[in-house]
Amino acid sequence: MQSDYLAHDAIGLAELVRTRQASARELLDIAIARTEAVNPAINAIVLKDYDAARQRASQSDSNRPNDTTDTSAQDALNGVPFLIKDLGAPVAGLRMAMGSRHYRHFVPEVDAPVVTLAKAAGLNIFAKTSTSELGQMPYTEPELFGPCRNPWNLDHTPGGSSGGAAAAVAAGIVPLAHASDGGGSIRIPASCCGLFGLKPSRGRVPRATPTPSAGELGIDHAISRSVRDSALLLDLLAGNAGRPPGAPGTFLGASRERCKPLNIAYVTEAMLAPSLSADARAALDDAAQLASSLGHNIEPISLGIDFAAVRHAFLSLWSVTAEELVLNAERISGRKPLRGEFEISTWAMAHVGRKLGERGLPAALEEQRRITARLTDLLNRFDVVLCATLAGAPIKIGEMQPTSAERMQMRAVTAMPLEPLIKKLLNEASNKAFAWAGCTELFNLSGQPAMSVPLYWNARGLPIGVQFAARDGGEATLLRLAAQLEAARPWFDRRPPLMQARS
Repeated sequence: MQSDYLAHDAIGLAELVRTRQASARELLDIAIARTEAVNPAINAIVLKDYDAARQRASQSDSNRPNDTTDTSAQDALNGVPFLIKDLGAPVAGLRMAMGSRHYRHFVPEVDAPVVTLAKAAGLNIFAKTSTSELGQMPYTEPELFGPCRNPWNLDHTPGGSSGGAAAAVAAGIVPLAHASDGGGSIRIPASCCGLFGLKPSRGRVPRATPTPSAGELGIDHAISRSVRDSALLLDLLAGNAGRPPGAPGTFLGASRERCKPLNIAYVTEAMLAPSLSADARAALDDAAQLASSLGHNIEPISLGIDFAAVRHAFLSLWSVTAEELVLNAERISGRKPLRGEFEISTWAMAHVGRKLGERGLPAALEEQRRITARLTDLLNRFDVVLCATLAGAPIKIGEMQPTSAERMQMRAVTAMPLEPLIKKLLNEASNKAFAWAGCTELFNLSGQPAMSVPLYWNARGLPIGVQFAARDGGEATLLRLAAQLEAARPWFDRRPPLMQARS
């Protein structure tokens, strides 16, 4: 049965349950067995809820209707094992540490909307996945839990902050896992792990309130192996649960429709990164050639955007969010924040938010408005933008961790938060992160949907995704295109060495 499990996406597994070829309990037992087999190597799972999940699976099996022809949306993913990212999506009764020592005993009492909707769809949450502390970094190496590793090469990162979700899907624990994206945290891990990752339009998926996100940068969705899984889950999370799966006007329906020839703006600018690596350029060129061969019109353009202004606006908004989660943590956890409970880089970013963020917030929001208007105008002329997801291949574990000298500088700045020192620290730290992960933030600022598609692997066997973005509300366009690319260049059965060795 385990080989059958790996051969199916979430929709396929649910079909096995619906037609009584497998039970929800059997699927869960396989997911748990795979977790126990591969998690010691990848460290993707940080909290297990096996017993409660087993009870839910057994109850689901006992309550299963005899009518196997039911194809309602509510039943479309029934019995499929599921993982929730341990950040920003509370599950009532389960710890939500968010990769932070401060929150390691925080137990929410109410489910987040995305959790409620996932449960209503029949997904069985049995564990939670690792994230960088408070989602601050584009890699997943929280001091609390240790680094999460990429199944394609254990010396490399699976990206972040939804690194645990991506690593778990790539390793075959589940075919689909919850993820969230405030600066690229769905698309970056999808790129690193050879998976599909769609960031929906701002406001498409309901979020927990109040959401401490200045500028509304973040949104929930998932990382998956198949395009159709992502499309169906978006239907279930975004209000289409009452319609038959794949019906006209649904996202799953769009993924099954022919993709008409699109006008694609081809962007090779590095955005917030100083440059794109040879690997990233090769992945982009390959994607452009593939899209052209499929009948799309590819037009190289320059975005005409002041990326220095984009960078400043994003960091201002990001730092305000850090301040809320760190220095104002008592509002969430009920406990006063202590310096020793947070990583030094997170603590320092929170102080940036306190010193500079709120004062710069009006200007940052105005820049966000300008960026959104610029991209809206561009996407009124083009159907889609093609650009890099990352400036390079997955980096090695520890490569972006602050050096001893940088840690000393961070400690000094938080002890004596002088504005010139804070600005210098912020500039140097962001240079390091954006050099690799500076291509996704633009679409968080604009709120437009964007996806990373796994079309390219480099000579070392590491995946490098490419990014496509569409106008606000244009997820259907992206899903049609993604399904076409998936059919032309299938990736579902492309498995990392870890998955092959332990399947």
